Amino acid sequence: MKLILKRPLVIFDLETTGINTAADRIVEICMIKVFPEGQEEMRTYRINPEMPIPPQATAVHGISDEDVADKPTFKSLANELNNFLKECDFGGFNSNKFDFPMLVEEFYRTGIEFEVEKRRFIDAQRIFHFKEPRNLKAAYKFYCDMDLENAHSAEADTMATWAVLKAQIERYEDLPNEIDGLHRMSGQNNLADLAGRFIKNEQEEILFNFGKHKGKTVKQVLKDEPGYYKWMMDGDFAQQTKNVLTRIRLSMRNE
Repeated sequence: MKLILKRPLVIFDLETTGINTAADRIVEICMIKVFPEGQEEMRTYRINPEMPIPPQATAVHGISDEDVADKPTFKSLANELNNFLKECDFGGFNSNKFDFPMLVEEFYRTGIEFEVEKRRFIDAQRIFHFKEPRNLKAAYKFYCDMDLENAHSAEADTMATWAVLKAQIERYEDLPNEIDGLHRMSGQNNLADLAGRFIKNEQEEILFNFGKHKGKTVKQVLKDEPGYYKWMMDGDFAQQTKNVLTRIRLSMRNE
């Protein structure tokens, strides 16, 4: 069984200065663009994050300040990357929770409102944990019978993730081999923002998914407590989360 694509699928991995999508930055990205006809195109970029790379981050991915001192910034690459990713779906390993929100946040910082609503997101980690709970190194060994060398290198991790995803499709006959089905299995369906601060209920209403208003509709909270909007906009929330909140607030003007 082979994966059926209706449009390009980009398998990608990031190395970053840390795990805070609002404050940290990308230092390396690798992408494999898989076309419906089967051809593949890979691109890898080292990126100057315009901030010091913490030693604990360097200890994980091996990229230091010196390694990226003469590399382009994300802002200088943003248009090129945006064009490369246009009208593509995405796949990664633990990408739904971190890599994709981080990538979108970087685009927002350059002034590009990266379109997410029509994308599909495939997370090989979610499929792996659903079938064989382990990490990428173990997944690569289990599905491909190979040892993962240079783990935490964006290129090695991206290539391993693509190999794992293809092996999963071939291994499990009951696994969907089209993007919509894998998207649903990857657990992205009910999220209204990438960080998971807002979720949708069965009626497609958007609810808070954190804090004192968890479970309440965003519209009702904004009606009852208008100051909550300003509190979130001034807070340390991802820009994409703030943009979702703003769109909901603006939509209420016509109600």
